[in-house]
Amino acid sequence: MLDTLMLSRMQFAANISFHILFPTITIALGWFLFYFKLRFNLSEDPIWMRAYRFWVKIFALTFALGVVTGITMSFQFGTNWPGFMETVGNIAGPLLGYEVLTAFFLEATFLGIMLFGINRVPPKVHTFATFVVAFGTTVSAFWILSLNSWMQTPAGFEMRDGVAHVTDWFEVIFNPSFPYRFTHMLLASGLTASFLVAGVSAYRIMRGDSKRAPRLTLKSALTVACILAPMQLFVGDMHGLNTLEHQPQKVAAMEGVWHTEKNVPLLLFAIPDEEAKTNHFEIKIPNMASLILTHKMDGEIKGLNEFEGKHPPVVPVFWGFRVMVGMGMLMIFIAWFSRIQLWKNKSLSPWLLKVLFAMSFSGWVATLAGWYVTEIGRQPYLVSGILTVKDAATDIAPANVGLSLSLYLMLYAVLMVAYLHTVFLMARKAVEIEDISYEEMQKSNLQHQNKAEVNHV
Repeated sequence: MLDTLMLSRMQFAANISFHILFPTITIALGWFLFYFKLRFNLSEDPIWMRAYRFWVKIFALTFALGVVTGITMSFQFGTNWPGFMETVGNIAGPLLGYEVLTAFFLEATFLGIMLFGINRVPPKVHTFATFVVAFGTTVSAFWILSLNSWMQTPAGFEMRDGVAHVTDWFEVIFNPSFPYRFTHMLLASGLTASFLVAGVSAYRIMRGDSKRAPRLTLKSALTVACILAPMQLFVGDMHGLNTLEHQPQKVAAMEGVWHTEKNVPLLLFAIPDEEAKTNHFEIKIPNMASLILTHKMDGEIKGLNEFEGKHPPVVPVFWGFRVMVGMGMLMIFIAWFSRIQLWKNKSLSPWLLKVLFAMSFSGWVATLAGWYVTEIGRQPYLVSGILTVKDAATDIAPANVGLSLSLYLMLYAVLMVAYLHTVFLMARKAVEIEDISYEEMQKSNLQHQNKAEVNHV
């Protein structure tokens, strides 16, 4: 039988895992849309408007699911984790409130203009609305990552009678790990959206779409991926140095290091054994972990034995890190290989189109793996050094949590199938649409608008 604590952890993991998928796309996809709209404004080439019109539908669908799944997150703070708000509510509450006031309201207000005002407001106003929505998604990520980073590396507070009180909001918001986590997440979103755009565009081409739009968006997405990939490697390295400084136990779990030592090898493969406190079947590169993590061949890394009872479960962190890095390296290789072939041949071979289609949601795999490393790597704490997961959990009956968890999982399964089906249904429908001019498209929209107004009268 699973107890309330484990069921609550499973429920929160399910909710955050499903929710994070959609903001990961919309944060960067909003900027793709802004780019498409700017290119249309500057060139007046209708191809950019066709790209915009197709991808704004997917953005709207993804944004809606992100909002709906995000609401359940706030409910759980009260139902499953009352100790969290009781202890650090003075910090978490305002940060979540700032996200709603400065980002969500901003996005919601201008989203309507962005989706329905293209023929009702001046072009500059519509372009501005697209920019505001894209900017709003980034601001939203700013506040959420600020809170999450504070939970990893708390700063700017003091404890009074078991309750955290702010002493410096600047230190709270810009805590030691925030700059690295925020940048890392934005780049991850950029790569996720790039592969989604590239994958769906490849799917349209595979289905026989001979129009310019999917080829243009494919080229744009691969170019963005090639630019962001090296940046992500650099930021990931900086993030690793920061994590080693502030959360050495997490790094030890990521690398499977049990004893404090120098000249630590990089484990390409191993099976960690927490009972025996060792690894089995190791495949390693000598000194490489020390070089990567400390930038010194003989750099010292603290082992898990230094944090007895205060280090995370090793297996999920160890393998989650390798899935994240492995998928990230695969994305980098495919992006550069595809972009070079596109530059040489002006088109991609059928097998490479299939690979890009298969990797449409590869960013989700890397993001989830990285998120699990981040969150599980903080265990046994919910807020590092302040509040343990056990102390924050509810004490309601396990059956209540189990019931809600089951309902969540069934709902999420249905929503995921519906989302994926709708995205590729849109792509198939786009293949069937004739390549009409922008003027004809505007005329058709105006006729539909006038007909709707007459019917309304």
